[in-house]
Amino acid sequence: MTIARALLIFDSGVGGLSVLRPIRDLLPSAPIVYAADNAGYPYGTKSEAEIAARVPALLGRLAERFDPRLIVIACNTASTIALDAVRAALDVPIVGTVPAIKPAAAVSKSRVIGVLGTDATVRQPYVDRLAAEFASDCIVLRHGSAELVDLAEAKLRGEPASPAAYARCLDGLLSQPGGDRLDTIVLACTHFPLVEEELAAAAPRPIAFVDGNEGIARRTAWLTRDHRWPAEPGEGTAIFTRRSPGIEAYRKGLISYGLGRIGVL
Repeated sequence: MTIARALLIFDSGVGGLSVLRPIRDLLPSAPIVYAADNAGYPYGTKSEAEIAARVPALLGRLAERFDPRLIVIACNTASTIALDAVRAALDVPIVGTVPAIKPAAAVSKSRVIGVLGTDATVRQPYVDRLAAEFASDCIVLRHGSAELVDLAEAKLRGEPASPAAYARCLDGLLSQPGGDRLDTIVLACTHFPLVEEELAAAAPRPIAFVDGNEGIARRTAWLTRDHRWPAEPGEGTAIFTRRSPGIEAYRKGLISYGLGRIGVL
């Protein structure tokens, strides 16, 4: 299953598919290897030490096997904790994912924004620095939701969820002091854009949802601007890190993203 000089897109689960879509729009013929670390899922409830130890080593194995042209760490938790270590360890261009606090602050009229991510992401000092630099005149509320990550995974498997589940995830932000004035939410986990429509439908009022996926795609295209891609798009590959009967439930959803081949690392 060797794929020469593909783009390697990495996440703990299927959240990185929300990053793959805009990358496909800009680079439609680029070979794609999508790696989902189902053996380590979920990242958002793990400690910083666990993520820092796991992600560089795993990406090293993936880079050795697939020799990618570029790696996208399509996971806010992995990026905010392990991005520097991965860049130091691998001689491959690395694009990370960070919470889109800057664009959220630019569009908020009430100056109250929410950061909706995993527990591990929202507590990172990196988020403190982004808020101080780009949203110093805003109230920045934070909420970590492992449940919403699971809801996004279930959606790709074709499993329905009740609107009340999405409302419950939003309530973690809206019920905080100042939450009644919140008008913009940063989707600070790549899983969450996959369920943006469900979140918008569950919201008690119009709320703007912001993510950084378009910017990641532009950065990826820029860093590979001199690379000659195939003339025609090919079938992409999805790689899981643990063999499991549950992988088959993702097949239909993965095919909808152009990932027709499925394998295990």
